[in-house]
Amino acid sequence: MSRLRLIFMGSPDFAVPVLAALMEAGHDIACVYAQPPRPAGRGHQERPAPVHAFSAARGLAVRTPLSLRKSEAEQDAFVALGADAAVTAAYGLILPKRVVEAPRLGCLNVHASLLPRWRGAAPIQRAILAGDSETGVTLMRMDEGLDTGPILLMERVPITPDTTAGTLHDALAEVGARLAVEALTGLVEGRIAPKPQPAEGATYAAKLERGESRLDWRLPAVDLERRVRAFQPSPGAWCEAAGSRLKVLAARALPGRGQAPGTVVDEALTVACGEGALRLERVQREGKAPTDAAAFLRGFAVPAGSRLA
Repeated sequence: MSRLRLIFMGSPDFAVPVLAALMEAGHDIACVYAQPPRPAGRGHQERPAPVHAFSAARGLAVRTPLSLRKSEAEQDAFVALGADAAVTAAYGLILPKRVVEAPRLGCLNVHASLLPRWRGAAPIQRAILAGDSETGVTLMRMDEGLDTGPILLMERVPITPDTTAGTLHDALAEVGARLAVEALTGLVEGRIAPKPQPAEGATYAAKLERGESRLDWRLPAVDLERRVRAFQPSPGAWCEAAGSRLKVLAARALPGRGQAPGTVVDEALTVACGEGALRLERVQREGKAPTDAAAFLRGFAVPAGSRLA
């Protein structure tokens, strides 16, 4: 395949394998765009986004504008790069029409869902929360809408009862990296033509809200089990036990026990829910290391009849 002059636009860990695959395929990365560094960690020191750090370590030029829509100078700089194509993956900024239309082959987006299902910010977590049996990666050519552009390639990935957001994230990032290279090759060779997204089945993957990670025992156990998997490893589903915050890292939905939601119903840390019960299998107290439920109960008593909040 011919070497292309590319602009890459991405910020979090999900985007790093995509950029690495494009480099490994021999493409010229003219510039990388990432979200600006932000305070992080206990010291609240500014930390570059993972894509920024990866790129800087490899000597790639990096730009971190606060906005592309509001800055004509930034748009001018983008256009002046003269890229054959731009590839985006979880960049986090909306691209104006001038930017989208500047590269010869367009702007290609690696999106972690089977579009038009789960357009938006949190497709991985929303797919698990909804109980979807599969998701995947869509390679699309961007337009001005939110994940509405025509589809170039798509690959499905199953969601099993053991799938967490973390394991799904890694699987989809690997698929996305491969599809990005394949899509560019197919476009150059004329083997791939963009196809409009289906008119039916569009859903919106809203950004995760802080309160969603707290377990509400009034909900069905199956929903809470999905919540545990959807928020693992971050931000982590949690509840309160005897006034102490308890992060729930793994859990299993069981048949109902007929007690008030939040009641611990046995000596194995099984909690009554609005429907069914949730057995907490792996947990973590504040300031402590993760542990299985049996080891946790040896050092922190939560007898049957206790209430979790």
